[in-house]
Amino acid sequence: METKWLEDFVSLAETRSFSRSAQLRHVTQPAFSRRIQSLEAWAGTDLVDRSSYPTRLTPAGETLYDQSIEMLQSLQSTRAMLRGHSSAGQDVIEFAVPHTLAFTFFPAWVTELREHFGPIKSRLIALNVHDAVMRLVEGSCDLLVAYHHPSQPYQFDTDRYEMVSLGAEVVAPYVKPDASGAPMYLLPGTVTQPLPYLAYAPGAYLGQMVELILKQAATPIHFDRVYETDMAEGLKAMALEGHGVAFLPFSAVKKDLRAKKLVSATPAGVKGLEITMEVRAYRERPVGKEGARNGNASKTPKSAAQALWDYLVAGAAAGTIRE
Repeated sequence: METKWLEDFVSLAETRSFSRSAQLRHVTQPAFSRRIQSLEAWAGTDLVDRSSYPTRLTPAGETLYDQSIEMLQSLQSTRAMLRGHSSAGQDVIEFAVPHTLAFTFFPAWVTELREHFGPIKSRLIALNVHDAVMRLVEGSCDLLVAYHHPSQPYQFDTDRYEMVSLGAEVVAPYVKPDASGAPMYLLPGTVTQPLPYLAYAPGAYLGQMVELILKQAATPIHFDRVYETDMAEGLKAMALEGHGVAFLPFSAVKKDLRAKKLVSATPAGVKGLEITMEVRAYRERPVGKEGARNGNASKTPKSAAQALWDYLVAGAAAGTIRE
């Protein structure tokens, strides 16, 4: 039995809706249903009366609901006590960060924090986007740092989570220059001579952003997909070797642009072949002892994490976020 099954079950007991709870737990409805079924298999009895709407718990489900609240609160208290054994743990801020941001935005951002906020001890947990989000949902990090675009929003429950904007990131196409400094490949390409395209793997967040760029482009872009990976750094390495066009975050290429190792693949005067995303930090709202409800295993924030959050909120309010 996994604790996330209990958190799922508590959420279902509170919302009385499989679809709503799946949304709050950041999983698909079929996956959420399978986890409830796994919990029922573990319990050896039905916990949910599926013949009614809204969903109701069976008598066994009502019993498990009360016990689940106590168990989740007890687990959270135990975790807090265990962390308390390490004095360093209270100083270290744990960040869950998607791989691309971990290599691009995050290092320079931490440098700025140390200059303006002060010394900071951090632990970076680099993951794919889904797993990074789940770290926050499961209470396994202090802050999630992630991209945001209105076309691909995270469905966070605003009653449970809060966010602050950290800055903006522009994704645009880049290539290696030739001996004269001109782009080796220049958009848009042609049907007969498509450009070699270094693409993000299907499902990658930045890949979805690039698809949006291509769909909204005023001129059709002709590509031959010759390589793919889910990491921007992998695409940049291939672009630096001259293998094709890659859409990359500006923070990943600014040093290479200054050194003229990469140049824009967009013709002069052409617009619309880039997209601007927001970089956000998310955290779970402090909600005290009732945090186990709705699958919420919230805890009182570490003093260091709270101080950083207050600084970030003040900076966003003052308009001093990074661009």
